Amino acid sequence: MATFKVQGSASLSGSIVPQGAKNEALQILSAVLLTDKEVRIDNVPNILDVNKLIELLQDLGVEVTSLGGGSFLFCAKNVHIDFLNTKEFHQKAAALRGSVMLVGPLLARFGIAYMPRPGGDKIGRRRLDTHFLGLEMLGAKLSSMGTGDSIKIEAKKLTGTYILLDEASVTGTANLVMAAVLAQGVTTLYNAACEPYLQQLCALLVQMGAKIDGIGSNLLKINGVPSLCGATHRILPDMIEIGSFIGLAAMTGSPLTIKDVAFEQLGIIPAQFRRLGIDFERRGDDLFIPAHPHYQIESFMDGSIMTIADAPWPGLTPDLLSVFLVVATQAKGSVLIHQKMFESRLFFVDKLIDMGAQIILCDPHRATVIGLDRDHKLRGMRMISPDIRAGIALLIAALSAEGVSYIDNIEQIDRGYQNIDQRLNLLGAQIERI
Repeated sequence: MATFKVQGSASLSGSIVPQGAKNEALQILSAVLLTDKEVRIDNVPNILDVNKLIELLQDLGVEVTSLGGGSFLFCAKNVHIDFLNTKEFHQKAAALRGSVMLVGPLLARFGIAYMPRPGGDKIGRRRLDTHFLGLEMLGAKLSSMGTGDSIKIEAKKLTGTYILLDEASVTGTANLVMAAVLAQGVTTLYNAACEPYLQQLCALLVQMGAKIDGIGSNLLKINGVPSLCGATHRILPDMIEIGSFIGLAAMTGSPLTIKDVAFEQLGIIPAQFRRLGIDFERRGDDLFIPAHPHYQIESFMDGSIMTIADAPWPGLTPDLLSVFLVVATQAKGSVLIHQKMFESRLFFVDKLIDMGAQIILCDPHRATVIGLDRDHKLRGMRMISPDIRAGIALLIAALSAEGVSYIDNIEQIDRGYQNIDQRLNLLGAQIERI
């Protein structure tokens, strides 16, 4: 287990380029299984979760060629479908939550898939019912394997149908779209997720020959086709990392430029940071965050306390609430952070409280932050990263705090942030990996 040693009171400056989007990459890489032709993917982030999925694809027989600079060629011409029934596959797939998105492509093209109970962040209940209910409606049959920790999914033929999703699940929508593009007939998905990641996945599939209407909306109509061809695709910059860098700049009072952010795809994120009093300048497709000696949280028009909550796109992504929470600790004013989706994601606030933050954890979903307005800096301490997003929030807190902090279990941060210590050290941070 590795640890970050972080020197606090960091003064940063310069520019940083965001990595490719982790959540998009997991979907896009799964989609290469839908064709036996070459698919080129650019801007693939070099992070643990993505690298594990690439390794799993290689184990399945997918030819993977690294072109350098985050570009890869994939060819799923000779897939070893028998590998799905091996102990090695089940162990590797269970350690990676993103492996759930292999189910749709495998089922569509080969008629069989296995889904071990997936790993990933321990942030509360993350049910998979939406995936399985939709696949059953397309004609798949599910059966438990062994102790019930793995599910076998089979379908001699997938047939298009009308599916009203019980929740706007991003990964659930992605799985069903990838299954439906090779199904016979028309599939209609209502209450579909419409995040930029989903739009990117649909754009790739259309380039491969799929027929999808309604991209960018919550109503998708998919006309199944017999086969798909190759394509070239570039992954978007990671909006979660961009939001993390905005928060880092504000929290440390540092002027930073975030390069090539694909601003139009950031949705409500910049506006929500402005609600915390954080200003920025858009310079072409770059964002400049000036130094913020102070920043003040807005109130609602009736004078009530500001609430920042997650919601399905185009609402605020839940992956950034940990960053919003930590940034609010040094603002002027108070804010209620409402994490609706996951019931364990706010449990890292006890570490911020130990650092000197004033936070009331109301219940598993809500925390009230009373900003310190930099009158009292956080103090360095030893802590552990419970998940990817809490990990980056704790790193931001540690960089702004007085003294030295140690963050254990940084493998969680590495799952979602590419060489984060090296990249931040180039801006003036002092982070040592030990």
